[in-house]
Amino acid sequence: MEVCIFLLCAMIFLSGIAASVHPVKAFLHHTVHLSCHFPNSQKIDINNLIIFWQKDTSKVVHEVYYGQEKHENLSPEYKNRTKMDMGKWTLQLLHAGVEDEGRYECIIMQKRSEQSREVIHKSECSLHIIANYSQPEIAELHSGELKPNGYLNLSCSSSGGYPEPKEMTWLISYENITHSTTAHMDVSQDAVTKLYNVTSKLNILVPTQRHTNISCLLHLKEQLGSLASVPLGIEIQVKEMKQAEINFFGPLIIVVVLITSALLLGFVILKKKRNILSTNQSVSLAV
Repeated sequence: MEVCIFLLCAMIFLSGIAASVHPVKAFLHHTVHLSCHFPNSQKIDINNLIIFWQKDTSKVVHEVYYGQEKHENLSPEYKNRTKMDMGKWTLQLLHAGVEDEGRYECIIMQKRSEQSREVIHKSECSLHIIANYSQPEIAELHSGELKPNGYLNLSCSSSGGYPEPKEMTWLISYENITHSTTAHMDVSQDAVTKLYNVTSKLNILVPTQRHTNISCLLHLKEQLGSLASVPLGIEIQVKEMKQAEINFFGPLIIVVVLITSALLLGFVILKKKRNILSTNQSVSLAV
């Protein structure tokens, strides 16, 4: 009943209280510190105050009535997980999970009389949870030995992170030159933990350079930077390169020789026909 009365009072008086949203970032399963940002310039005794924390205007997170913490009306998911630092006007949320993301509101009311309370402060925090992704790992999907003029099939995966990342890019480096390409990223979210797993695939021709390094970068949101994989070195043996050149240029040379021979033969036959025709014409004129 007290909670209902309090919320009704808060709704009446909050319109005149300015509030700004303070972003808070916290790592998964760590303790979150949510500040009321209450200056208490008048040095009001906490025994004359009611401090009320709620999430998304529907869940009771924590209550302090005239200096005493109350736990009876808390939403089930916050029982035994919150405590108030009275000196710093800060709420501690233990073992934060992805489901704890959202907007938290701190409302402070002052007792004016036995029957009246006045809202004197309100602030909001927006909580964002961060979970570290595993280092991206490259796997070779092709079977057997790499052959020149063949295809290189790779995948790059990272797991157990939050929030969903921006994208994944591939870096292909050789002879102090680096090419970057962005491939499609498959994203899945665990139904229980709400953490993300991501995979990207690369399918390219086997590099013709003798040594090539390939790595992948996972670009994160929330200005968290990027994670890089261990580079994968692709080494093509000189013998295989020469064999590939023979396999490629050998048939090409044979075709060129055959075409050239055919053209020469045609030219010789044409020339002979012209000589015979010229001789016949000379004989006819002499007769």
